[in-house]
Amino acid sequence: MKKGKVTGFIHNGITVKNLEDALGFYVDLLGFNLLSTQVANSDYIFDIVEIPGLKEIKIAFVEIPGGQVIEILEYVGIETYPGSARSCDYGTGHICLRVENLESLYEELKEKGVKFKSEKVAHITAGTNKGSKAVYMLDPDGYIIELMEKPE
Repeated sequence: MKKGKVTGFIHNGITVKNLEDALGFYVDLLGFNLLSTQVANSDYIFDIVEIPGLKEIKIAFVEIPGGQVIEILEYVGIETYPGSARSCDYGTGHICLRVENLESLYEELKEKGVKFKSEKVAHITAGTNKGSKAVYMLDPDGYIIELMEKPE
């Protein structure tokens, strides 16, 4: 591209069924920092998303330890449907969080009712992340979150 170019990363967005439930998961359970909340109902938001009948979007920005930001969105006033929760389906995404003491965190989160796609913590034996441990879990809406512990 001659005139425009990508210069950095701003945030990742996750659409949820209920913003308050999502904040309970991301802020209260996982310990993300709540940066802000807002209700978007200005003309510009409708121009961006182009969804007929949309009333508003409830939005929260949360910060993961380390500084990355996630925008959590609840679309209001229209019928919504769950996305695919299979990691192999195109259009499906996930975020990967760096953690400490993954086995302990896995057991603690399971005891608190968090659902996991992985039945156990995997020990990575090849590739770029060799020596790491990882597991896939689901947020309350089925969005995939990978937890990874890197070797020391």
